Amino acid sequence: MDDLLKSMHISAAGMKAQGSRLRVVSENIANAASLPTGPDDQPYRRKVITFKNELDRDLKADIVHVDRIRADKSDLKRKYDPQHPAADENGYVLTPNVNTLIEMMDMREAQRSYDANLNVIKASRRMLSQTLELLK
Repeated sequence: MDDLLKSMHISAAGMKAQGSRLRVVSENIANAASLPTGPDDQPYRRKVITFKNELDRDLKADIVHVDRIRADKSDLKRKYDPQHPAADENGYVLTPNVNTLIEMMDMREAQRSYDANLNVIKASRRMLSQTLELLK
């Protein structure tokens, strides 16, 4: 029974990590078209999330946690719009470095991982329930 409870805790940590990943991806998508408002302003920078494994001493197992969320330092895009208040002397405006196609793929991957962890928890609960029924 301990192994079933252990697998549920590990899967719950995975769900929490993937939930954080989904929030970061959602924020990126929501800001994909955000432009700076003034000439000295910077546009939104895509955020990336990294994970790490940590030993849970109570469970005696590695579980996943969010390591950090940081700004993506890749180049910003440029769009020609000389009428925009944030345009430079050549008429270009810096735009976010968010590619919505990549974000949608990342979201799909995070959702699948979240679902897989949820299915492990459901299966563990079912096995735990069946074990308790056998012990009656």
